[in-house]
Amino acid sequence: MSRTSFAQRLAVTGSLPRLGVRTRAPVRIGFLTPLSGPEESWGRPGLDGCRLWAEGLNARGGLMVGGRRYPIEIVARDSAASPTATREAARELVERLGCRLILTLGGDSFAPALPWLMAQKVLVATLLPSDLSPDTPYLIAPAEVHPLFNVTGVEWLAQHRPAARRVALCSQTDRLGLPSLAVYRAAFEVAGREMIREIRYAPEETDAAGIVRAMLADDPDVLCWCSSAPPMMRALTEAAHAQGFTGEILACTADDYPQMIARTSPEFMARYTFQFPDFDDPALADTAFFFRRPEAFFAAYNERFPGEWTAVSWEYASILDLWHAAVESAETTEPATVLAAMKRSQVMPHAFGPARWWGGEVFGIDNALVGDWPVVRIEGGRAKIVAFGSVLGWLEAHGPRLAHHLEALGQMWHQRLRPAPRRRRINLPASGASDPRSE
Repeated sequence: MSRTSFAQRLAVTGSLPRLGVRTRAPVRIGFLTPLSGPEESWGRPGLDGCRLWAEGLNARGGLMVGGRRYPIEIVARDSAASPTATREAARELVERLGCRLILTLGGDSFAPALPWLMAQKVLVATLLPSDLSPDTPYLIAPAEVHPLFNVTGVEWLAQHRPAARRVALCSQTDRLGLPSLAVYRAAFEVAGREMIREIRYAPEETDAAGIVRAMLADDPDVLCWCSSAPPMMRALTEAAHAQGFTGEILACTADDYPQMIARTSPEFMARYTFQFPDFDDPALADTAFFFRRPEAFFAAYNERFPGEWTAVSWEYASILDLWHAAVESAETTEPATVLAAMKRSQVMPHAFGPARWWGGEVFGIDNALVGDWPVVRIEGGRAKIVAFGSVLGWLEAHGPRLAHHLEALGQMWHQRLRPAPRRRRINLPASGASDPRSE
C-alpha cells in the first residue's frame, strides 16, 4: 500500500491532501525515549505511531499555525544510552533543532534531562505522572496516567473473581516499577485482598523463573506482575505456566499477547487481566480521538508494522492529537501558550472519554489528565475490553491510602526532590525466595 493510501485511511474527512501549500520549515517534535535496552518496547512502537500520525497530518496540508500550514517532523533520540547522552540529546533537540514539544516515556532514563528542560521552559509530555512535581511546571501527563489506571483492573478482578483473594506481587526497583507497586498495594488493600508475598527485583534482573518460584511459595490465587518491562512480563507469564499456576494473572500490559498465548495456552491466558486494548475493539467505536477513527489508526499501524502493536503504539500519538488541537486554538507553537490552551478548560477529551486535570494531592501539581480507563481480558484469543473503570473516582475516594504507599516506597513528589539514598541491589537467592519488605 502506498503512503498516500495510508493518509487517506487516517484522514477524518477522507479528503485528498491539500495542494498549493508553499513549503515551509517544519515544526519539529522531539521524541526522547528508550530506543534500546529493556525498555525499548516502551519507546520504539510509540515512535512508529508518531510517524504514522505525522504522515496523516502532513498529507492533509500540515499543522495550521496563524493561518499558515507547516509540515510536522518527528526527531527521535535514544534516552537509554547514558545520562550524559540523554542530557546532550535534550539540548540538541531544543537548541539546535528547535523542537516545540518533547515526548518521553519518563522515569529514570529521562530524569537527567528534565531539570534543564524545565529551566528552558520546554513543554514536555511524559507517560509517567509520577515524574510530576511543583518543580516541573512544563511537564504534563495528558495520555497515559501510569500507574494510576491499574486500580481499575484490581477493582474488576475483585468484583468478578471474588474467590481470588491471596495475591503475590513482583516489581522492578525503578521509577516505573515502584510507583506501580504502590498503586497495586493500595488497590488490593481497598479491595480487601491479602498480599502474601512481594518480590522486588533490579531492572536488569532476568531470572523470571526464580521470581515466579518465590511468588508461588505461599499458594497465591493471583499473581501480579505490576508494570514489569515487556520482555520480563512475557518471561514471567511463561514461567508461571511452566510451573503449573492455575489462578489469575494481573498486570499493567500484555504486549504481543498472541505470542504469550502461543507459548502458554489459550485457557491459561484467558485468566490474564490487563489495561491496554486493541484499537479495533467495538467498545472504542465512539471514542473521539485519532480523527475520531481509532480503528483506522489501528489498521494502518498493523499494516505498516505487522505484529508490533503494543501499549505505547498509540499513546504518544494521542498526545500529539491534544497538542495539535491546542496549537491550532492558540495559533502558535510557543510552549507556554500551548500549555495554557491545553489547560484552559479543567475538563477536556481524553483517549477514553472526558478527563480532568488532576494531581496536586500526590504530585504537587495538577498536570495529569485523568479519566476512565479500560480493563482488558483475553477472550477467544483476542484482547477485549470488559469494563471501563473510573480512575478519578477511585482517587477521590482513596487518595490518602495511595499517598501512604507512595511515601512508604519513597515515591511522593517531595521525596523525589531530595537526593535519593544509595539503594542496594536485591538479589534472589538460589531458591528464588525473597521478600524485600522484611529486609
